[in-house]
Amino acid sequence: MKIGGLLKFSLIDYPGKVAAVIFTQGCNFRCPYCHNPELVEPKRFRDPIPEEEVLGFLKVRVGQIEGVVVTGGEPTLQKDLIEFLKKIKHLGYPVKLDTNGSHPDVLREALRLNLVDYIAMDIKAPLEKYSRLTDLKDCTERISGSIQIIKNSPITYEFRTTLAPPVVPREDLFKMASLIKGTKKYRLQRFVPRDNILNKELFEEPCGHLSEEEVADLQSIWGIDGN
Repeated sequence: MKIGGLLKFSLIDYPGKVAAVIFTQGCNFRCPYCHNPELVEPKRFRDPIPEEEVLGFLKVRVGQIEGVVVTGGEPTLQKDLIEFLKKIKHLGYPVKLDTNGSHPDVLREALRLNLVDYIAMDIKAPLEKYSRLTDLKDCTERISGSIQIIKNSPITYEFRTTLAPPVVPREDLFKMASLIKGTKKYRLQRFVPRDNILNKELFEEPCGHLSEEEVADLQSIWGIDGN
């Protein structure tokens, strides 16, 4: 596993649990608003944290930490992700997996082996705009496949979207919500401008951020839980 970071204590990344968060290196998307460029662009990678060090930390924290989040980057790019999840589950931890949905085969296998207890998948754009936003060609079929796999799974899941005008205009939001029609939880995350994003030039001008009230109104219109 190429592990780029370890957050030893989090109250917000795994709903309802005190969790450790493992950040994997590498991503096949190039979303301009990404706030973890050091996990996306190889030229920014630091020396990986040894897998044994991370597992050793989790082992001594059994009984103190209630869950483990595996995020990125994009975890499903890791060739040994399944084996790594087995090791975490062997320690007795519930696992939350964050994904962009580009590898439905990996999600299917993790679910088949009961290696994940919670999945969070990002919905980046309407399907027809996915390749342009993410800079990954021919990914729409895989995105659709992952959505269906997750919706049909027996575990807890959520979909989420980062509201980042101008690359995610308001008129696209209803198209994106229609992709996951019937889901129980769709989390809208307001984009927070930072210096450390993948393409900050796109956000140098004011870009019409949605207010908290507008986000709440969208959740209400769709009848979807956003918490």
